[in-house]
Amino acid sequence: QLQLVESGGGVAQAGASLTLSCSASGHTFSSGRMGWFRQDPERGRVFVAAVTWSSGTTYYSDSVKGRFTISRDYGKNTMYLRLASLKPEDSAVYYCAADLYEGDNSYYASNPAQYDYWGQGTQVAVSE
Repeated sequence: QLQLVESGGGVAQAGASLTLSCSASGHTFSSGRMGWFRQDPERGRVFVAAVTWSSGTTYYSDSVKGRFTISRDYGKNTMYLRLASLKPEDSAVYYCAADLYEGDNSYYASNPAQYDYWGQGTQVAVSE
């Protein structure tokens, strides 16, 4: 059974950087898709970024494009999200998600319903 564990959240000042990690166990990825979502009180889980495992295609929401960078490490079976130039509105619980279907297009990448596996979340708080 695939399990995901996030780490790296915390408190940061506006303009600072953080790196989140998502470690996968119970499955070794050769293909598939992993993504990051964050919890919005009104909209639920909102897409942040995604990466396809075999092709390495990346997707970003407009709100984080140019500030956040998603990557994956084959050997460690781990995905990362570097958050730079943080803003207070980036504060949220960030969730790692994975699916075994590559789905290399923006519909699959950005739709939380297209992910079967989820981590427990890690809190990011950005102060002024």
